[in-house]
Amino acid sequence: MAAQDFEQSLVGAIPHLRAFARSFANDPARADDLVQETLVKAWHSRESFTPGTNFRAWLFTILRNVYFSQHRKLKREVDDPDEQYQNSLAVQPEQYGFLDLADFRSALGKLPPDQREALVLVGAEGFSYEEAAEICGCAVGTIKSRVNRARNRLVELLDDPELKGGSSATAAGANDDKAQGSHLVKDAARS
Repeated sequence: MAAQDFEQSLVGAIPHLRAFARSFANDPARADDLVQETLVKAWHSRESFTPGTNFRAWLFTILRNVYFSQHRKLKREVDDPDEQYQNSLAVQPEQYGFLDLADFRSALGKLPPDQREALVLVGAEGFSYEEAAEICGCAVGTIKSRVNRARNRLVELLDDPELKGGSSATAAGANDDKAQGSHLVKDAARS
C-alpha cells in the first residue's frame, strides 16, 4: 500500500478508532491517547500491513493491544473504576435522551471488559462475529456468547432503579432496551 493511500485509510479510520477506544477508556482524554498511540504504532508498522486484508481490523487489533499494555502498567495506580467520583463532578443532563445515554454508558462500563469489547465491536462498529473473533483472538462462538451475555446484563442493569439514580427516565422494558441497544452502544462509544 502506497504511503498516501495508507495515510488516507488511517485518517478515515480515526472516528471508528475513537469510538472503540471510548468503549475501553470511558474517559475522552484517555481514549484520544489510545487512538494517538495506535496511529503512531500503525504508522511505524505500516510495512507489516498486508494489502488486501481488513485494514480496520488490523488497526483495532493494534488499539486493543495498546489498551491492554497500558492497562497492565496502570494496574498499580489508584483509579475510579465505578466512576463515582467522576460522576459526582458531572452536571446531570436535563433531557431524557441524555439521561438514558448516561444510564446506558454507566451500565456499559459495569460490563466485564471482554463482554464490553465484543458488544462494541459487533453492535457499534458493525464487525461480523468472525471479524470480531479475529480482532479478539478467540473463537466465533466465544464472541457470540460474550455479546449475548453483555446484552442480557445490560437489560438487567438498565432495569435497576439504583443505576438510574432516581432519574425521571424509566426503562421501556427489556424488548425496547434490546431494540435500542445497538443505537445506544454507537452513541456511547462515539460521544
